[in-house]
Amino acid sequence: MKTHTRMIRTIAGIISSVETLEGEGMVVRRPFPKSSFSEFDPFLLLDELGPVDIEPGQAKGAPDHPHRGFETVSYILEGYIEHKDSQGHTGKFGPGDVQWMTAGAGVIHSEMPEREFARTGGRLHALQLWVNLPSRDKMMKPRYQEVPAQRIPTAQTNDAGVRVKAIAGEALGAKAVIETQTPIIYLHFTLQPGATVSQPVPKEYNAFAYVLDGEGLFGTEKERATQGQMVLFTQDGDEVAIANPLDAKSPLDVLLIAGVPLNEPVVRYGPFVMNTEAEIIQAIEDYRNGRMGSIDF
Repeated sequence: MKTHTRMIRTIAGIISSVETLEGEGMVVRRPFPKSSFSEFDPFLLLDELGPVDIEPGQAKGAPDHPHRGFETVSYILEGYIEHKDSQGHTGKFGPGDVQWMTAGAGVIHSEMPEREFARTGGRLHALQLWVNLPSRDKMMKPRYQEVPAQRIPTAQTNDAGVRVKAIAGEALGAKAVIETQTPIIYLHFTLQPGATVSQPVPKEYNAFAYVLDGEGLFGTEKERATQGQMVLFTQDGDEVAIANPLDAKSPLDVLLIAGVPLNEPVVRYGPFVMNTEAEIIQAIEDYRNGRMGSIDF
């Protein structure tokens, strides 16, 4: 019987995030898009907010703004966020919670610090990933998948050297509960010093890792990447290798994100992501004429 030998992917590059201002003046780290690296099909954007200590009454957010044509994945590590939108949907999210919002045909939404958290202040750390929708789904009805921290599937190795939270996809036997429009892997690994993990990722997937904390070794070359850096993997293998050096002084916190490329044209204008310029013009017109609704509560 012929056995399959898995191949570890090599590194295509390491990209440092840049700081930018969003919403009311929130400082975010952004590995992409930026002038040197704008496209990573099917992913459109990754923002890391914080970690930052917020003084009482000084919290900033992203008030009413539109989205059309893609999905946003909000993952809260620390702090509390409140969501409202033109569909009449509300939600409050705290540490470990995930909101997977499919904007589809369009919503106006607001992401603000939760009222009590804004009043008292505290530590805030969150991530938002934008995932492109295939053309067939771009105008689908908006939907929400909100998973509290206690429902996010988790697993660990027998020696507890590696732990994982499965937001999308599967790792170490933990299978995510979120349904995605296209195949997506979104895993949060924590590796203790000296620990290693080799995660299966199909060859046809584009894949990257983003370091939240610590310094790790990646790929066959064991390239080093540290906090705020993004590691791009080639498609020359079907596993991704991550390690925390034995002499590390702290655990390694890292996201592994992968998805099947859509290989479709992309036209972007701010918060609208469509396939043609005509569709973008229509999205802007619909927004300006109030066809995406408003937040009235």
